[in-house]
Amino acid sequence: MDEDTFEVFKKMKEDLGISQSELMREALKLYSKHKTLFESIEDKKVYTHAEMLSAGEHVILDSDHWLLFLSFVESHPDKDKFWDLHREVCQAHVEQFKHKFYRAEYILKRLETCNFFKLRKTSKSDFTLVLGSDVPKKIVKTELEEIFAGMGYQVDIKEDLANLRVKVLHDL
Repeated sequence: MDEDTFEVFKKMKEDLGISQSELMREALKLYSKHKTLFESIEDKKVYTHAEMLSAGEHVILDSDHWLLFLSFVESHPDKDKFWDLHREVCQAHVEQFKHKFYRAEYILKRLETCNFFKLRKTSKSDFTLVLGSDVPKKIVKTELEEIFAGMGYQVDIKEDLANLRVKVLHDL
C-alpha cells in the first residue's frame, strides 16, 4: 500500500477496533454487497454531478418547474428570441466540448447527467433518449443538433412522442 492508503487503513482499524484481517474481510464483503454502487461511481455519474454543481454553472431544478418553464416559453410571444439565445448557449457548450475531443456517446452521457433524459444504448451507434414528456423535446433536440454540428459530428435525430432516437453516423 502507498503511504496515504496505509494511513486510512490504520485509522479505520483503530476506529473500528478490529484486526487488519477483519478489516479486509469487512471491506471485501461491503464491496461485494454494494458492487453496483461502486460501478455507478466508476461510471462517473456521481463525479460528474459534483463537478457540474461545484463549478456553479448548474442548478438542481424540480422537474415540474422545468416543464412549467418550457411550456411557458412555447406560449410566450418572444419565444423565437429564447430559441436564438438557446442556440448561443449551445455554441458555448460546443466550445467547452470541442477541445476535449469528446465522443458523441460521452456527450450524450454527460447530458443525461443533467437529467434531460434517460439514455438507452440500443447499438454501437444508436441511442434512445427517453424524455418522459414531449415538452422538453425541442430544447434537447436543439441542444444536440447544435453541439453535434458544431463539433463536426454527423447524427440523425428522429422524434417519437416522448423520445428522441439518435443515430451517430460519424464522430471522432
